[in-house]
Amino acid sequence: MTATRAVLIDLDGTLVDSAPDIAAAVNGMLHEWGRPALPLDTVKGFIGNGVPTLLRRVLACSAIDDGAHDGAYESALRAFERHYAATNGVSGRVYAGVPEGLRALRAAGLLLGCVTNKPGAATGALLARCDLTPFFDVVVAGDSTAFMKPHPAPLLYACRRLGVAPARCVLVGDSTVDVAAAGAAGMPVYIVRYGYPGPGGHARMTGAILIDSLAEMAPLLGP
Repeated sequence: MTATRAVLIDLDGTLVDSAPDIAAAVNGMLHEWGRPALPLDTVKGFIGNGVPTLLRRVLACSAIDDGAHDGAYESALRAFERHYAATNGVSGRVYAGVPEGLRALRAAGLLLGCVTNKPGAATGALLARCDLTPFFDVVVAGDSTAFMKPHPAPLLYACRRLGVAPARCVLVGDSTVDVAAAGAAGMPVYIVRYGYPGPGGHARMTGAILIDSLAEMAPLLGP
């Protein structure tokens, strides 16, 4: 078995419970449209595939037809970005075991990368507000490459920047998006039992190793 040299980690739902902040921004945008607020659990189900997919799901759920409302998506995007700049990191919290897990991985000599579908500006702000920035050797955001997860491009780009072959990396995430991306990139995937797993939950996580906390990762990877 090839020794692991780097650990790539998802952000939303894996490192940080960011759904409250995202939901607040979504509902601020919907308020401008005169639409009712969406429940937190509904917004959680839309997280994971990047902002474009999130907003299109919100528009559909709120009966806002992009075809019938000229420029609805572009208007929603501008409003969401404005609201999220104010809510990002306000109510979201780092999950239990994350700081300890990151410190243990660093102490084991492993390189760390954060690979997320969140846009770069929002990613940098959230990592900084949660005091997570210093842990990472590389950060790959949703706008860092031409494709987002589940495409393997962000993971492969992170590997190149770290100078580590994909076979010597693992991904830690929370959703089927992460499972698919890791499979396409040819690396093992560990999935936390919390977060935003998406439709079907963990039952669809074929081939993934389930963990309760990031604090488990260093012992699992061994010396």
